[in-house]
Amino acid sequence: MKTNSPITPRVPFWLRWLIPAVLVVAWLAIAGIGGPTFGRLSEVSSNDQASFLPAGAEATEAQDWQAKFRDSKEIPAVIVVESDSAFTPAQLGEAAALKGRLEDLQAGSTVIGPIPSEDAKAVQFVVPIDSSAEVKTVVKELRSEVQASAPAGMRTFVTGPAGLIADLVSAFAGIDGILLLVALGAVFLILLVVYRSLLLPVMVLFTSVFALCASILLVFGMAKAGWIQLNGQSQGILSILVIGAATDYALLYVARFREALTHTKNRTAAAITAWKAAWEPILASGATVIIALLCLLFSDLNSNKALGPVAAAGILCALLAALTLLPALMALLGRAAFWPFRPKLLPETEREAELVTGLEGQKGIWRATGSLVSRRPRTVWVASVLLLLVAGTGILQLKANGVAQTDVILTASNAVDGQDALGRHFDAGSGSPAVIVADADRAQDVLAKVKTSDGVGDAYLLADGGVPIMTGAAAIPGAPAAPTAPASPAIRDGRVLINATLNYAADSTEAENVVVSLRRELKEVDGGVLVGGVTATALDTNTTAQRDLVTIIPVVLGVILVILMLLLRSVLAPVLLVASVVLSYAAAMGVSAFVFNNVFGFPGADATVPLFGFVFLVALGVDYNIFLMSRVREESLKHGTRPGILRGLGVTGGVITSAGVVLAATFAALGVIPIMFLVQLAFIVAFGVLLDTVLVRSLLVPALAYDIGPRLWWPGKLGRPGNDAAARGGIPSSRPAENEEAGVR
Repeated sequence: MKTNSPITPRVPFWLRWLIPAVLVVAWLAIAGIGGPTFGRLSEVSSNDQASFLPAGAEATEAQDWQAKFRDSKEIPAVIVVESDSAFTPAQLGEAAALKGRLEDLQAGSTVIGPIPSEDAKAVQFVVPIDSSAEVKTVVKELRSEVQASAPAGMRTFVTGPAGLIADLVSAFAGIDGILLLVALGAVFLILLVVYRSLLLPVMVLFTSVFALCASILLVFGMAKAGWIQLNGQSQGILSILVIGAATDYALLYVARFREALTHTKNRTAAAITAWKAAWEPILASGATVIIALLCLLFSDLNSNKALGPVAAAGILCALLAALTLLPALMALLGRAAFWPFRPKLLPETEREAELVTGLEGQKGIWRATGSLVSRRPRTVWVASVLLLLVAGTGILQLKANGVAQTDVILTASNAVDGQDALGRHFDAGSGSPAVIVADADRAQDVLAKVKTSDGVGDAYLLADGGVPIMTGAAAIPGAPAAPTAPASPAIRDGRVLINATLNYAADSTEAENVVVSLRRELKEVDGGVLVGGVTATALDTNTTAQRDLVTIIPVVLGVILVILMLLLRSVLAPVLLVASVVLSYAAAMGVSAFVFNNVFGFPGADATVPLFGFVFLVALGVDYNIFLMSRVREESLKHGTRPGILRGLGVTGGVITSAGVVLAATFAALGVIPIMFLVQLAFIVAFGVLLDTVLVRSLLVPALAYDIGPRLWWPGKLGRPGNDAAARGGIPSSRPAENEEAGVR
């Protein structure tokens, strides 16, 4: 039987060629500028302590006061020279001579030391490093000098805050290259498997990479202007987030474009049709993630505040690339993008088939999934909820109270080894003292109280230049005598500075308990006293991070709920979707806690891990809710709620699964950076996204929605009695219950 060929609408030249070409050229220009900027991010990036401090904490205020007592902002490096046996007199003399070489290397800076240990098996020096210098480079020079000049057979370490910062910067060194290559390689392989095409994966990756170039340019400009703080942590997450999000949005658009090509021969018309169908869910998804990330601005932690706008800028660029660059590329390439498996034009009679069950035309795993959902909806969603609840119980085992700074770096670290050496031979808090800012009139009373406090090994007032007020000769033969102490301490605006060396490692729980006690006891002597330093900063960071959980989580959930209500024109459906995402998050955190404790053997987790995990999992998990339910609503308007649910599940199942696998793979790439926080975040998000994609979005949400039926859209028009039948044109459903609800007889 002869059939008439479909009429191909005529598209004007400017729409068919000019606009797509202009968009592609514009993005090429952006990439050409933004790409080289990638290597300049280090100019505006900082990994020092200030970029992570809680903005309004007591430790931060103490640090501000501490800067007034110094001629310049300095970071102490602690040098440890260790032997298996007691130092001989000759070796002690060599160690003493090292001080002069260190001062020459540091352009005349005053080096404290050598300070011998009680067991005579180690000496230490404290070398101040200007924070404006390249700390990593200076520490490398110190390590070379100490190793070359120390007595033969000795072990040498450069540790303390400067040493740890240098090793942390080295650990972040893979962010610009290795991380990006691993992420792009994983995405490319997945896209090859998904599309079985050579050209289309390249086009999708171009979209992702160009979006990343644009975000780098935007973030660099904001950091250069001083609007945001950029650090290695947010820089690494930016790359992963942009690549993952842009690829997800691209997958959704490509799916609608492929579907449109089965309805028309005209590639431009197909590109426009796909854009009209995809822009709303893509925009809603992007807006949800952007607003959720900007909620981090409510945090009191500088690291959280920094990540919010940085990541939001990345999502904005991913959104723009997916809605402009990719449609332009598809409009220019048409069916050729899918070579060698080009989509075929369907006969006109098959394009808008009427649905009765919702499974018509579906094949393979998604037909089987839809069949299971339609036959046993309540069993499926109840079993899914129970499974998630069981997994969620593991969250009680999550030890997110912060970890020692020496545990943050997962690879070999000279600074970490040096901290262990300090603990073996000196007061464990050497080199990272507690810093106490007190009223000058009460200085001696405060000092006396500090010295008698449990957990404090020594305490002393500071004179100008940060020199401790001490007297006496050096304990090492051949070393110069210590200078006579100034008559009075340095005073700034009526305040003095006291350093207290703790008996415990500065990043230990025991040291934090000492700080808590000091703050309580010293307030009785001086009501305005401040206790800061490395330990106090860690304590305040953990406390602030836990408070942020209570503050930010409700805000994020509220924002997501409102966006879903506007998109779906319903109240009940968004409430159920948000509840499913929260349940999925709890399950992901529960499984992660088990893996961290029993598989990886991590001593704990950073206090910000639960918050970051929540923001990424909930915001990104809602993406898949939006992809699914926006299509379900579209199909429900045509065919009725229950057939629409099965149809929506079938046509989006492959897209959402592919998007989930891509996003999981990109976040898993964070694991190549040997930083505990990033490795933990990589596992949480990768596992959580897969759990969300495979279980929640494929079974729990469709089964729950199918069980509820048209009431899912309450109080919207689609959920009112009779409207569901009208949407189906009066075609009865295969389920008697739906016929009754819809008023079909």
